[in-house]
Amino acid sequence: MQSRGDWQEDLFVASPLRELVPDDHILKRVDAVLDLSWLHEAVRGCYCQDNGRPSIDPERVLRLMLAGFFQGIVHDRKLMREAQVNLAIRWFAGYRLDEVLPERSSLTRIRQRWGAPLFRSIFERTVAQCMEAGLVSADTVHIDATLIRADVSWDSLTTRHAEQVVEVNDEKAASDGDDEPPTGRRGRPRKKKIKPQKYSPTDPDATMSTSCKQYHLEPTYKQHTAVEDKNGVIVDVSVTTGQANEGKQLIEQVERIEATLNDHVACVTCDAGYAHGANYATLEQRGTDAVIPPPRIAPRKKGTQRIPARRFKYDEHHDRITCPAGSHLHRKSCTPSTNGRYYRARSSDCKNCPLRERCFSAKAVSRTILIGEGYTALLRARRRKEKGWDESTREKYKRHRWQVEGVHGRSKTQHGLSRAIGRGLTNVTIQSYLTAAVMNLKKLAKKHPATKDQYRLTQACTRLTTQFYALWTSIRQHHKINTPKGYAPPPKQLFTN
Repeated sequence: MQSRGDWQEDLFVASPLRELVPDDHILKRVDAVLDLSWLHEAVRGCYCQDNGRPSIDPERVLRLMLAGFFQGIVHDRKLMREAQVNLAIRWFAGYRLDEVLPERSSLTRIRQRWGAPLFRSIFERTVAQCMEAGLVSADTVHIDATLIRADVSWDSLTTRHAEQVVEVNDEKAASDGDDEPPTGRRGRPRKKKIKPQKYSPTDPDATMSTSCKQYHLEPTYKQHTAVEDKNGVIVDVSVTTGQANEGKQLIEQVERIEATLNDHVACVTCDAGYAHGANYATLEQRGTDAVIPPPRIAPRKKGTQRIPARRFKYDEHHDRITCPAGSHLHRKSCTPSTNGRYYRARSSDCKNCPLRERCFSAKAVSRTILIGEGYTALLRARRRKEKGWDESTREKYKRHRWQVEGVHGRSKTQHGLSRAIGRGLTNVTIQSYLTAAVMNLKKLAKKHPATKDQYRLTQACTRLTTQFYALWTSIRQHHKINTPKGYAPPPKQLFTN
């Protein structure tokens, strides 16, 4: 039977906003585990305590930011428009229906006033809550990096012209035994022409980079993410320019992780971009298992007959190299730019060597080999990979692919990290911290037992209220049917004899 409802606007809403938000809503689930009681004391230094007009409640502001990131609304203008009509956001942030929301520009100024260190502490608080709930383990940590597109247009890109840079040998360094690398002659300045690079004056901190050789360069930032293996909780994030080498950030990141977790990291998994000899050596010294595939040996160019460096044996005990002919190459210099040491053979040994023509060019007088930092650790990692990883190691690296890379995918598709919402390294870092904090809170709300108990209690109360309302309605209907027409209840007697 078709019916037509009488639409009439309610002047008053009797029920609280909490009852209008579904129990399975993400903001209601997170509210059960979110603790911001420490925030007012943490931001006390950012406000004047005895002068000026009252500020916006810091907890309300942070809840507004978190609510936007939970729903993928990362722009302040869009967030404020959504909060005007979204009951869940108003309830989560502590605003009544008739209460005026802050201006969008206030959120931007507050983020600038608080600074990146405070948002770092917000993220670390979520990690601490996950640790208290038993969701974090330091046994295995997966580390990877991803690019974040900068908030600049292609039309803003321009070319930064660099002049030719002349590098002159330092006489003092030469006197200390720091010989010049074999690419130049002693005492002669070397000219190095720097290739002009594109950059955006709109955001000078962003640099041109790409994650794939087949894809063009674009202005980006790079986020370095660490995810623990047990439940996929993000334990560390940091942001650098797009051109920063992720391999050079590994050791500092491991140190931050151990400081945050207050525990030793037993195993670290990374991709081949982190396969530096220095990383292998440092992780060995720290007692951390490095599940990092070593770099592949570059194939020899077609037509090249030069003896490759891998045929030279390095003796770590005597700090020397033995060539295929049996002669020794001794250490000559250390070049900080390459993080390695040069070993050079004596010209007398190479003068009558039968492998001379295949070993180096006719212009040179001896063979020189560059040994990078942590070379022996790199060789051990390479031999370990050639023999074949065991089942446990293969399983850890397999989990690395969907643990940390899955976090990057969800952060970009669900929480707006595919593109920066602000300009400058500080603003992008704040965005990264908020995104990581939101993803950790989702893990905490899903696993925390108090949330499930609250759901059961809420559902039981809802069922009880529904049954009571149905019973009360049936009683009223029964009383209305059995009451004769024209019946009036007797008047109440105020006084009795």
